[in-house]
Amino acid sequence: MNKMLVAVFDNEVAADAGLRALRKLHADGEITLYAAAVMVKDAKGGVTVRKAVDDDSIGVVTGMAVGSLIGLLGGPMGVAIGAAAGSVAGAVREFWGAGVGLDFIETSDKHLQAGKSAVVAEIEEEWVIPVDAALEAAGGRVFRRSRTEVAEAQVDSDIVAFKSEIRDLESETARASGTLRTKLQDRIVAAKENLDLAMDRGRNVAETLKKEAEWKAEALRVQLSQVNAEMRDRIETRVNQVGRAYHSRGAKLSQAWSLTKEALAV
Repeated sequence: MNKMLVAVFDNEVAADAGLRALRKLHADGEITLYAAAVMVKDAKGGVTVRKAVDDDSIGVVTGMAVGSLIGLLGGPMGVAIGAAAGSVAGAVREFWGAGVGLDFIETSDKHLQAGKSAVVAEIEEEWVIPVDAALEAAGGRVFRRSRTEVAEAQVDSDIVAFKSEIRDLESETARASGTLRTKLQDRIVAAKENLDLAMDRGRNVAETLKKEAEWKAEALRVQLSQVNAEMRDRIETRVNQVGRAYHSRGAKLSQAWSLTKEALAV
């Protein structure tokens, strides 16, 4: 199952040990480590991020989901401050990318206090014991959350809202006349333009999902070539899971686009 993980440690040295433990689990085939980074919070609450890359890695870099999660954890006081400062859209994009809820961010941020460090990672795992045992042995406190289909749900929500707005405006227009009717017609045009923008967002999400699925499939293929025969069946199962998840999410977006076209044709 695809999950986002935050493991909080007392210091950077311990976090490095935690990262090495994740990398060993990946090398053994127990998990697939798609992306990881160590983030360090200094005594004043400032955050620095170090990518986890070396010559024998599978290309473990700070990917979209990990980068988004770090962005949510790295603010001066989390998303609330960002929203107050006028970056609501940016915060929403980060949630879409990370695929986790606000409660997970709040819980992780609560434990990532000044002076502590964390390993932030995106992994594929069948059960939690190997990761928990390895990270707790390194002194970490582990928080994880399955990635959810946040972006697709938002696209669907936007379309439903715009369709409802158009329907209500058309009902009002049918009863209006003169200047009021003209104003309502202008609002209908604007609402349909918003639907068009929603479709563009859907296309962007679909393209991101495609690239992400291809990247994950390649990471799994590399891992498959490096593990012993005993672990290959497990990794092949992960490959199939990634493919099914991608096609399922793509189907939902296709349905959303169909609803958009239907509404724009009204």
